[in-house]
Amino acid sequence: MSSQPFTWAEHLKAQEEAQGFAQHCRATETNLPQSIQEPKLSTELRCAFQQSLVYWLHPSVPWLQLFPRIGADRRIAGKASPWSQDEALQQVLMSDWSVSFTSLYNLLKAKLCPYFYVCTYQFTVLFRAAGFAGSDVITAVISPTTRGLREAMRNEGIEFSLPLVEEGRPRKQKNSEVNLETEVANSLEVESSGEDGEELDPSDDEHESFSWLEEMGVQDKVKKPDTISIKLQYSRKEKQEVQVDHRPESLALVKGTNTFTLLNFLINCKSLVAAAGPQAGLPPTLLSPVAFRGGTMQTLKARSINAKARVHLAYEEIFSLEIVGPVMPHALHSLTMLLKSAQRGAFSAVLYTHEPTAVFNTHLDDTSPALNKETVCKDLPACGLHPKTLDQLTQCPTLGKSSIRFLELKDYGYSWKS
Repeated sequence: MSSQPFTWAEHLKAQEEAQGFAQHCRATETNLPQSIQEPKLSTELRCAFQQSLVYWLHPSVPWLQLFPRIGADRRIAGKASPWSQDEALQQVLMSDWSVSFTSLYNLLKAKLCPYFYVCTYQFTVLFRAAGFAGSDVITAVISPTTRGLREAMRNEGIEFSLPLVEEGRPRKQKNSEVNLETEVANSLEVESSGEDGEELDPSDDEHESFSWLEEMGVQDKVKKPDTISIKLQYSRKEKQEVQVDHRPESLALVKGTNTFTLLNFLINCKSLVAAAGPQAGLPPTLLSPVAFRGGTMQTLKARSINAKARVHLAYEEIFSLEIVGPVMPHALHSLTMLLKSAQRGAFSAVLYTHEPTAVFNTHLDDTSPALNKETVCKDLPACGLHPKTLDQLTQCPTLGKSSIRFLELKDYGYSWKS
């Protein structure tokens, strides 16, 4: 919202739109003056605005809104989905998706893509190039996760950590490399086998425990508890990890070469795609700031709205600009730079975050060695972002598990609330 109109963002000419697309594809750096006196007449501003709205998507299904995917069943229900019952078509879609996913990872590894998202119907993965968010290696953060997903990743040899769970543990426990599920499994194996390696009959102990019921003649009417289920139920450590399932604290961090193993795991993971329901057979959504193989160019939807608000005893005109779609971090930063120039250093913005991804703002790399920024970030200017945006995104996140909800610019100075 602003006291200055947003007419400059309306009805772009064909030449301005084309120029904006070309600037995006060529990663043209646009530097606007601090204040633009006549924004509506500024072709440079309007082209830069178009450039900042572009993003890349796969798969592209024009009649379906493919972001967000978590909780999208109601929105997608009733829409045509010819692949849902066609196994051959599903295989073709997944094969095409795998090529696009691999293409994005290769771009990321070469520092030609800053980051990208994999949005499934159950969780979201954010892959970041080395040098971003204060890390000196490629990272992938997954949220939310479940015990089943984490166990499957471990079985594939993917090393990962749960930074927000380990954060609250005592130092000795935090440094332990033994995972919770393995600990419980081992304890059960030890207790269910004798010293000589022979299995003990659990019914012996149960028989003794329930012998008094037999004497009373009611043993058949009482259900005997499952010994193993009791041990699992009351395992404190097991409970601690299971309690975070589906919550922000379940965020998993994968680093370095393990991200490539994660790539292969996701490509071959059958549960990555819904087997039933409105999203059945539909591959996850890939979102990227830059072009990739199989990606489709899309634009955020923008429209300006004029309204009158009562201030004291009079009515004043309030101008607003609504931008809808997957607004990625680089786009938010680019748009704020444009608005600063176009709205003469004063505007406010209300932001609506896709909640499962707010936790990606957490600083996850406290235990890593000091980052040699110059060496790691040397090749990042080729990733397609504006230098100021790049500088912002290479810094360590400071918002924790929250996100910016309200942003205000006054006299060219920013303030925000999370």
